[in-house]
Amino acid sequence: MVPAVLPHMTSTGREDGAYGAWRRWYARVPGWTVTGGAVPLLPAGTAFDALSLPAAAGREVLDRLRPATPVALDGETVHLLVAPGSAGELPGLLDWLEWGPLIPELRGVGEGGHLVAPPPPGLRGPWVASRWLRPPVARGPGRAPALPGLTRLGDGGAPDLVRLVSVAATACHRLRLGRSGDQPLAFSYSARMLAGTRPRSLMS
Repeated sequence: MVPAVLPHMTSTGREDGAYGAWRRWYARVPGWTVTGGAVPLLPAGTAFDALSLPAAAGREVLDRLRPATPVALDGETVHLLVAPGSAGELPGLLDWLEWGPLIPELRGVGEGGHLVAPPPPGLRGPWVASRWLRPPVARGPGRAPALPGLTRLGDGGAPDLVRLVSVAATACHRLRLGRSGDQPLAFSYSARMLAGTRPRSLMS
């Protein structure tokens, strides 16, 4: 049975010192609201959306992200925090990149969804399995954290979200092929173009 109050709160709803500092950090640094419940949650769809993928694939994407891009790990799932509205664009982008339904491991978390709120760096809070791999860092008073950004990709100026989805889908596909045996890594034509490569049939 889910408890009626958080284990770090009194029955009157008063926050203890640790949890108060924990919530104030979210309000002050990224400017996000933490919802109450048995597990503290961050609502998606207003301040951020997330692209969620298996941790092994997420680590491959991680070193391509700009350092300021927030990334959370919840068990075996990595959440890449992106601009609000991005989750709704994911299915269309996967179709455009010619991945279609081939990458079910890559999911979007948008309006109406939640992420488990990781404890802030250096602060102890309620027990959760989630933690920040790259915590959000405010860019100045009243300014939201940077969301998102990629580096090291010669894509000719394609939008960051397109590049991010391309790299994340490819990492998920690579992970799946790695589990199923030594098979050639298949890229969609659009993904190859974004990665700055050309299919062999177009090479002179």
